[in-house]
Amino acid sequence: MKNIEEKTIDIEKILKSKMGDKARLVPKPVVSWLKRIIHQDEVNRYLFDSRHLTGVDWLEECVRYLDMHLEVEGMENLPDKNDGRLYTFVSNHPLGGIDGVALGAIIGRHYDGRFRYLVNDLLMNLPGLAPVCIPINKTGSQSRSFPAMVEAGFKSDTHMLMFPAGICSRRIDGQIRDLEWKKTFITKSVETKRDVVPIHFGGQNSDFFYRLANICKAAGIKFNIAMLFLVDEMYKNVHKTFRVSIGKPIPWQTFDKTKTPLEWAAFVRERVYGL
Repeated sequence: MKNIEEKTIDIEKILKSKMGDKARLVPKPVVSWLKRIIHQDEVNRYLFDSRHLTGVDWLEECVRYLDMHLEVEGMENLPDKNDGRLYTFVSNHPLGGIDGVALGAIIGRHYDGRFRYLVNDLLMNLPGLAPVCIPINKTGSQSRSFPAMVEAGFKSDTHMLMFPAGICSRRIDGQIRDLEWKKTFITKSVETKRDVVPIHFGGQNSDFFYRLANICKAAGIKFNIAMLFLVDEMYKNVHKTFRVSIGKPIPWQTFDKTKTPLEWAAFVRERVYGL
């Protein structure tokens, strides 16, 4: 595991790990701006203060640190932790970070830490979070099939927590909604006979975030610039109350040949927004 120092998050080191020698071409004012946007000093202070915690304990401490108030409906829909079965938990992704922390705390506590996230590999820089993560490299080239470690995750004895949109929600026709959900959670859940538990997380980022995302899309910019602001958005969402709705499990046998996996993914997405 990554050692927790007083400077665990280091923008210069992250840039070098992603860009190699080209990192030196990034202007110093840009590096300073990145440090400010990701709240490097504040995040490092929290990571150092919570360095004795990992997994669910770290997630719950993060909820306290951010002063999140969670109104959870449908806890009775969470399958019994002792029923001997495995599940795939899927949720919309309105906030891009703080929602993942909250759901990890809820699911993780209920199942005694027996769950794993599929996350952006950048989050592996958070030592307390890393033990419950399966990293996905979204900044490099990805083949259509998941890496072997994701395959192993679904075939393991842990529950899976996923955000099938892959990125956080956008403002579409005036509504905060996920983009199209990827089909992987359908195909892998059927393959490993996991029922799917739909979850809706209520919340939204700032108007600035959605305007930026839409401007980048209109300009044809492929790099997810809005992602750089997710930590800043997290700090804008401190002290807030969020509604979490947990739906009834959908049996894996539901996802038959009457629809394609992508159509079933859209079906579950709509089920989530109906909660």
